[in-house]
Amino acid sequence: MKNFKKIYSILLVTASLSLTQCSTSFLDVSDELAGQLTMKEVFDNTAYTRNWHRNVFTGIPNSSGMILDAAALTNPWAGASDELKMAQGTLRTLNSSGFNSGNAPFHRWGSLYTLIRQANLFLENAHEIPRSGDTDYIDATELAKMKAQVRFLRAYYHYLLFEQYGPIPVIDKSIDPSGSDIDFERNSIDEVVDFISNELTAVANELDEFITDQNYLALPTKGVALAVKAKLHLYAASPLFNGGYQEALALTNPSGKKLFSAADPSKWNKAETALKEFIDFANSGKYQLYKVNTNGVYDPDKSLYELFMSYNAEIIWANPNQSWGAINGEGVDRRSTPRSENAGFACIAVTQELVDDFFMNDGLSIEESPKYSEQGFSTAGDDITGRTEVGTYNMWVNREPRFYQTVFYHGRKWHLTNRVVKFNRGNGNDNTAADHPWSGYLLYKRISRNVHNQGSFPKSHYRPSIIFRLAEFYLLYAEAMNEVNPGNPLILEYVDKIRERAGIPKLKDIKPEIIGNKDLQREAIRAEMRVELATEGQRYFDVRRWMIAENDAGKGGQGGLFYGMNMGATTESEFFKRTSYENRAFTREMYLYPIPLNEIQKSKKLVQNPGW
Repeated sequence: MKNFKKIYSILLVTASLSLTQCSTSFLDVSDELAGQLTMKEVFDNTAYTRNWHRNVFTGIPNSSGMILDAAALTNPWAGASDELKMAQGTLRTLNSSGFNSGNAPFHRWGSLYTLIRQANLFLENAHEIPRSGDTDYIDATELAKMKAQVRFLRAYYHYLLFEQYGPIPVIDKSIDPSGSDIDFERNSIDEVVDFISNELTAVANELDEFITDQNYLALPTKGVALAVKAKLHLYAASPLFNGGYQEALALTNPSGKKLFSAADPSKWNKAETALKEFIDFANSGKYQLYKVNTNGVYDPDKSLYELFMSYNAEIIWANPNQSWGAINGEGVDRRSTPRSENAGFACIAVTQELVDDFFMNDGLSIEESPKYSEQGFSTAGDDITGRTEVGTYNMWVNREPRFYQTVFYHGRKWHLTNRVVKFNRGNGNDNTAADHPWSGYLLYKRISRNVHNQGSFPKSHYRPSIIFRLAEFYLLYAEAMNEVNPGNPLILEYVDKIRERAGIPKLKDIKPEIIGNKDLQREAIRAEMRVELATEGQRYFDVRRWMIAENDAGKGGQGGLFYGMNMGATTESEFFKRTSYENRAFTREMYLYPIPLNEIQKSKKLVQNPGW
């Protein structure tokens, strides 16, 4: 694994050419001709050509980057949604104060259009370099593979822009930033989706079908291309992009082109077809849900933890460049460690709204399960799962395994020291520190339980930053099938695959009454996504594409009062009370991100998203 990390970090370094920035438009790019090199000289040189190719990879997102002012291609999205409260950086105030088109953080626009131009230049100029004596060379096979990967990345970067901004300009050829033709209109939703989908279809069979060499697992494969295409069509079918955002239906370019069209139910059929194509490929032995047995018995706790600790067969694509950091330095591990543990910083807090959405161990929600209580503390024999200590607040007793893998709560023992951690006043983790767990909970998911800032314990733990994994696509497939034909028995079958791995009862066994009911199955699928994918960076985009972000907090809403335990309590007994720590801002224009204001001001053709 060390070799895997080292080799794949090479793919993410910038080109060795001298790079500067121009400022003419959103097509700003590095000066590829710096150092008096002509384009021909760049692409006649094998080292420069390979460096250019590697530089195009630098836009691949890093889901482990979650601290301070995380960039748009890391994972600020968990802290910008109803999953986490971040106590540091822009995210500390973003949710409560909102933003406008001039100060919105986390833009993908400039960095990805830069890389799209770099991709176009590579595709137009890279060529075979014949062997001459003992010199390095690029033959036809290597060139074809490099071009396929770059063509995939160009499509994928358009997809990431579409995910954030909706309709965008499609740039499929290099543009001279010093020329006169550098101002572009936005393409319509349908044009953007068709371009990306057609590119991914064309390139899928040119990529490696599957890679088993750990030194190359981060390269895009056929499976990755099929996954991106499937998710693209699911987005295109969702209400936000498919006629449900009324304000956007009037959005028109200066030329008169409408950017959004009326609702088209057939887009769900396209989504289902694309997802089935990926699922059939995945089920042919390419990917599988990660499961671990302990002494011959399935172990959901170990499975759910280890899934994120190393590369495995559930991962479709991951970024080997990671920002978990060291426990004695910077990173998610330290910031999810209690201050009462050596070097802990305790500033990534889980919202009460996410806590409430985890199921009970009987597979039912807290509203449905007779096991749920917010009164008192557990006594011997109360917790049939054996996952909590006697005396635990009953809200956290008999919850599902994913809850215990995601949420660290008051009174729980820290895994390495066995010390009880508390968040009320006087226990080292309270709100007397500027950076503290505002809700009274800490993030526990994806946190390494091997690192410890003491003695001979390791101080860091390498693991990949997952972009796509199979569990998400099982749920996306169920979502698309439900919109097309709610009577399809495969819908609950794929949801139940996730629940079975999570160690809770299947829906078909405990809720047979929802079978065939589109609304109830939709609700169940969304509830499963909420907890299965918690804090991985997808929730922000899901609540927007479903157009439920304006709901009340706790029902998918991203605005209103958000709650935790009572961090202001002066006694421990007062801590166990739902208490609001923040009034978050959400308005309907936030369904789509604003195009950067400076780009709008420079352009005569770009129109802004609704409301900004």
